[in-house]
Parts: sequence; C-alpha cells; structure tokens
Amino acid sequence: MTTVPRPAAELSADDARRIALRAQGFLGAPDRRAGVRGVLRGLGQVQLDTISVLARSHELIPYARLGAVGRTTVEDAYWTGSHAFEYWSHAACVLPVEEWPHFAFRRRAYRNRPHWGHELSAGAYDKVIDQLRTEGPRTATELGGAKNKGEWWDWSDAKIAVERALMYGEVVVVERRGWKRVYDLAERAIPQTLLHDELDDTECVRRLVRQAGEALGVGTRADIADYHRLKGEQFDAVVEAAGLVPVTVAGWGKPAWADPAALASEPRGRHRTTLLSPFDSLIWERARTERIFGFTHRLEAYVPKQKRIHGYFAMPVLAGGRLVGRVDPAREGGTLVARQVTLDGPKAVPAVARALREAAEWVGCDAVRVERVDAPGLAKDLVAALA
Repeated sequence: MTTVPRPAAELSADDARRIALRAQGFLGAPDRRAGVRGVLRGLGQVQLDTISVLARSHELIPYARLGAVGRTTVEDAYWTGSHAFEYWSHAACVLPVEEWPHFAFRRRAYRNRPHWGHELSAGAYDKVIDQLRTEGPRTATELGGAKNKGEWWDWSDAKIAVERALMYGEVVVVERRGWKRVYDLAERAIPQTLLHDELDDTECVRRLVRQAGEALGVGTRADIADYHRLKGEQFDAVVEAAGLVPVTVAGWGKPAWADPAALASEPRGRHRTTLLSPFDSLIWERARTERIFGFTHRLEAYVPKQKRIHGYFAMPVLAGGRLVGRVDPAREGGTLVARQVTLDGPKAVPAVARALREAAEWVGCDAVRVERVDAPGLAKDLVAALA
C-alpha cells in the first residue's frame, strides 16, 4: 500500500458526508440546463441493471438528482447524438463519450485475455462485423439470434461475437430497444477525435482515479479504486499524479483522499428528498454507506423471499442529507404500492411521504397505498401524510 503523506485537511464525519452529497449531486441546486447529460458527466458513469420496479436504475439515478425529469428525456440523453457509450466500469454502465479514450487499458486487457466459457466458431466474429458494416445497427437477434436452446448463458455465435467485439471496442451499443442492446461499429458511433487507444495504461488509470475522486468528493483507497473497479495497486501508482490530496476523516479509521476542489468551499444548499436506487453511486458500496451514513443496506432481490428483511427492491430514502428509511415499491395500475416501509422514527414520516408522492407522480401514478410499516404505530401517520 502507498505511503500516505501528511493530510492536507482534517474533516469531521459531517464534513465528509456533506462533501460526498455535493459531489454526487444531492446538495445544492442541480444544473438543470445540463440536465441528464450533466448528471452523467458529473458522476462519470451510471450503472445499468435489468430490474425494473418503478423504473430501471439508469432512469432512477438522474431522477433522484433532478426531480421529475421525463423518462423519455432520460433515454434520449443517453442514446441520441453520440453522447454516451456502454462499457464495463463499476459494472455494466453508461459512460460519457468523452471517457472513451480512458478505457483503452481495459479494452487492451480484454483483447489479451483468454476467452472465458464461450467458444466461437471460425469466421463468426468477422461475419458479425461485416453484417454491422453493411446492414447498420442491429440487435443480437437480428444478427442471427441471441441464444441457442440451452441454459441462460448458452449464447449463440452471433451473441458471443458481438459481445466480444463490444469488449474489444470495435462495437458499441447505440440504443436500448425493449432492453435489448442495439450494436453498431465504433467507427460510426464514437466521434473520430475520441476514437483511439493512444493513452497508455498509466494515463488511463490516472484519469479514472481523478474522475472517481471528483465524483465521490472524498473517499478511502477502496472507495475510489472500486468506483471504476480498479485494483488498489493501480490506485497507489497514480493517486499523487491524479491530484487527489490526503485527508483524515474523524471516525473513518482509514486514510482518505479528497478532490481539492471539494475542499475549497463549504458545501451548502438545498438537500434533495428522494428515493434512491440501490445501484446509485451514492450508496452502491455497503462499507462506504455505513461509514458515511451509519446505514446498513443490502439489495435483497437475489435473497430468497422468506429471508428478506426490507423487501425485494428496497430503496433508501434520502432527506436532509441523511438516510431516514426505505421503501420496497411496486406498481398496480395507477397506484404506487409501498409494500414495505422502514422508518427511522417519527421524524422520517414527512420525508418518506414526500418521496413517495413525488415518485408516484413521476411514474404516472395518481395514488399511493401503504401495505406494511415496520413500526405499526407510525402507519397511520404515514397514511395521513400521504393524504
């Protein structure tokens, strides 16, 4: 591990929390003129996931920061005008197109590694590339079928080939059509000024460490490295050149680094009150969420139903810069259903009610129904606050 220089600043736990909230777009007035694309640039990535309850996670993330921005507006911001691309970062993510050159190190790594679990017939890769070149953007189904007749991962040659081309950077996703990826050649979809792999691995990693530090505001080595799934040793090698400064944070018990710009002014402004996707970069790392908010959260979608505590897609509620509860939502026609609500005491009731009302309006529901509250004595108060 790198030797940590003398800290540039000593931060209280509240200082660090407010810095993180501002860096992630939850404290202060949002830049509405920049809109969804501004959110994407600020975060550096937006995670994708197949689960859709109120909406898919990549829609929930700008909503949480901007409020009830139109869902079509969200999709258009990602998929029109060559402003973004999909790639493996923290997970499968949408990334600002300006970051294309900085993922050259990962494209090179994919080209040089063995191909796990998916054998590819001779000529299949070139066939897919030729199809895209002559026929234009296509889904895997249109390229010859996405699956064989076996298990879920039993991909067809066309699917294996086009996903391999995506990892190599020869192909990009230009649209989502019914959640299916629509692929095209990178040479058509990425601006020519950005379409290169000229940066060496060190420069790529340096940029991503800097970007992660800016997006988090302040973080530990693990926080910042994990933002783009870098290794700790990669972080160590570039953190000084990346321009992040060492700080201490009361109660963290670990060395931390901050974006110098985040230390230049005190975080002030209006706090957002909102439901958060479990895949939101504010809270996606459990250890960081516990450290900053004193809040333990686990996505239970993949936990057997009988073992769930808070619900299938429990969404933490952010209010006043704190996590004050969680809601496991569903939709039934024009009603947003709060299947299970967890409240951090009576003071959380107005904030949770506000978050539910706003979310309902955003997804086109005209009513909210509460099915279960963990503190039965607060159920009537919540229902009254929703009226």
